[in-house]
Amino acid sequence: MSKVAYFANQFPSSVEPYVMEEIDQLRRRGVQVIAGSARKPDPREEERRASENNLRMVVLQPFRPVALLRAAWLLVDRWPRIADLVKRVVTQGRESPLQRLKALLHTWMGAYYALLLEPGTVEHIHVHHGYFGSWIAMVAARLLGVNFSMTLHGSDLLLRSAYLDAKLKSCAFCLTVSEYNRRYILTRYPEVDAGKLVVTRMGVDVPDFSSGPPSVPQDVPLHASSPFTLLAVGRLHVVKDHAFLMRACAQLHARGLSFECVIAGEGPERRNLEGLIRKYGLEERVTLLGHVPREQMDSLYRRADVTVLTSRSEGIPLVLMEAMARGKIVLAPAITGIPELVVPGKTGFLYDPGALGDFVARILFIQSLVHSDRRSHHPSFFLSAAKHLDWLTHGAQALVRHNFDRKANLQLFADYFIQQMSKQSGSFHEDPVLQQI
Repeated sequence: MSKVAYFANQFPSSVEPYVMEEIDQLRRRGVQVIAGSARKPDPREEERRASENNLRMVVLQPFRPVALLRAAWLLVDRWPRIADLVKRVVTQGRESPLQRLKALLHTWMGAYYALLLEPGTVEHIHVHHGYFGSWIAMVAARLLGVNFSMTLHGSDLLLRSAYLDAKLKSCAFCLTVSEYNRRYILTRYPEVDAGKLVVTRMGVDVPDFSSGPPSVPQDVPLHASSPFTLLAVGRLHVVKDHAFLMRACAQLHARGLSFECVIAGEGPERRNLEGLIRKYGLEERVTLLGHVPREQMDSLYRRADVTVLTSRSEGIPLVLMEAMARGKIVLAPAITGIPELVVPGKTGFLYDPGALGDFVARILFIQSLVHSDRRSHHPSFFLSAAKHLDWLTHGAQALVRHNFDRKANLQLFADYFIQQMSKQSGSFHEDPVLQQI
């Protein structure tokens, strides 16, 4: 049975379910996977990890002093294998002194990880995201004499790309989640072999809507009792820019719009957002729900009139796919790979990145379509708007079903991954018994 090490900055993580899904898909193909995490696992996912049968975990933290000493010796003993990487850190590039120091520490951690993997038992190392975990995985692969690969998403490519040139040069292949990312890499790093850059889309579970869009009801009520509801889902991190959303809510409130904004997610920006809510007087308008279990997300999507995203950097967010698959309107910035999912006026709406006025105008336009002026006594206008939204949401569901179906994309991922492994080693193969199940 073939053995692959699968590494991430933190695993398991509630905000990165796709890592476990890919591991499960490879295991179904007969591949033995050793999951790895640089940090302690997300406490919310500990129970899930424990329930996984025979999934071995390698966690770097907390570090063991004796093993760290052995890792230092491994670096000295196998210095020729990593000399070029250390040279890149110390003498080349434009990274800051702090970034260089961190890279040297991560080199040491890479040796530590190599020891924990039991040399000689791993045929390949794959890592999710191009953050510091990818340097650790690359060093470990060098020291163990095996290949490594990585999956790039969004911020790891566009905002925090230190030493990405060395990682792209060293990897056997690189997966990325959008055509935008692939074009960006080839433009920014022209020395990279285009043949080893492959788009593998993520996905969500998609209901069957083969019967077409739902018909427009003939007895639409002319008065809405509930406020217009915005839903934002994502970690409370500065890159998600929920502060932008707070400023937009302040403008909507000043214009007298009856609305509520519900934010699902937890993170280091919570205190700052709580301060902005008080500053703008939005206590009755904005609710921070904290972490919401996945099984409870359906009720939030049903409650929402529009799902909004305000990130400064993204790959192609799962939250947009989930909302669109459920027939919800989405509004997102026109950045990175998002336009591959959200086609303006056809599958959702886009706004100019960072343009607060444009975002607010789009919200008001969507609200006019959803609720319209039902006191105008022109039901034909309302029915026309409702029909437009029906076709928009149907188009969104169709696009997600054709391009972002979780099961189909996971199968394509596993096919490609195993094909690449077969090229590297003739001994790497799927379990023939499991393959026939």
